[in-house]
This record gives sequence, structure tokens and C-alpha cells, in this order.
Amino acid sequence: MMIDKEACIVELKSKFESYASIEQESWLLMRSIIDFQILKREEVLLRHGEVAKNFYYVCKGALRAYFTNSDGDTYNKNIFLENNFAGSTVSYLQKTPSAFTLEALEDSVLIAINYKKYRDLITKKEDLKNFYIAYLEKNWVIEKEQREISLVMQNATQRYLQLLQQYPNIDQRIPQLHIASHIGVTPTQLSRIRKEIKKNS
Repeated sequence: MMIDKEACIVELKSKFESYASIEQESWLLMRSIIDFQILKREEVLLRHGEVAKNFYYVCKGALRAYFTNSDGDTYNKNIFLENNFAGSTVSYLQKTPSAFTLEALEDSVLIAINYKKYRDLITKKEDLKNFYIAYLEKNWVIEKEQREISLVMQNATQRYLQLLQQYPNIDQRIPQLHIASHIGVTPTQLSRIRKEIKKNS
């Protein structure tokens, strides 16, 4: 897979600056702690039970975070497409085994950011700390609460339509069983939802 590394880094910087302004000196320090990683479809990035050392920016491709219960059934905790960060936040924060597995749903190009080195940087650079706070507030407070509310207050059709609004082409890229798991329905139920939407459109 061909990688335009500079284009990916520009996208990563833009993602950071969508939360907080980043000084050039800080960005050069950030660039010194990143690595590129390529995954093939169905390749595992982080296994359940492993301690996460990195968090990742998705330059190209798609990942899923999933749990497996005692019966071997899987449940998708999240799906990550381009321009999103992915990782086991609790694992790298607390240095504990990850409760889920991260797997590539497509051939993917990622930027790996070493969490320990990143934490060292944010103790020295106020702008990087501002990004970190803003990111956590948006993704781990506001959006997490919105997702929890939607699972209770919205029906499956509304959750599916909301997912399509957020990622317009996700149904063309991700297998339906993963989308179904993500919105909390069976593949059969999702098929009925899709047919009903098509009939009414």
C-alpha cells in the first residue's frame, strides 16, 4: 500500500488544531514520537488482555473495537474511520489489560503515537495539554453521553440513520454484521431497517 506520509501528518496536525492551536515547536516534538503502521484487513492491532502503549490516528481504512463474551459472541464497541483517533484509552491511562480487541476492517494506514512520550510532552507544552483536555471533553464526555442516550432514547432505525449521517459511505465499506453490532441489532434486523428505508425513500 502506497503511503503519502506527509499528507497523513498534515491531516493529523489539522485534527489536533480542530481542538486547540498548536505551536510549531510543539508540533515538531509531536512528530518525533510518531510512527506509521500498516494493517491488512482482519489484522489485529491490539488484543484483548494486552496493555496498550500507543493511541492511533486513522489516516486510511477502518478499525473496530469489539468485546467477546463467554459464549464467543462479539459486540462492536466502536468503529473508527479516517480522521479519527483509536485506541484502548483505559488501558494506556491505567496501564491495565485492554478489555477489547482492535481489528482492521479494511487495509489501513495508521499513525501510532506513543502514549508515555505524549504524556511527557503535555506536561511541558501548554498547547498540547489544551488539545488533550478539549479532546477528552468532546469525545469522552459529550459524545459518550450522546451515544449512551441514543441507545436508550432512539430506535434502531434512528441510530442507523444517524450513523449514515456521520459516515455517509460506511454501509458501502463495512460489512453489515459489524454495522448491526455497532447500533445494537442483529444483521436480520438491520436488513429489515434498510429495506424499510429504501421503500420509503
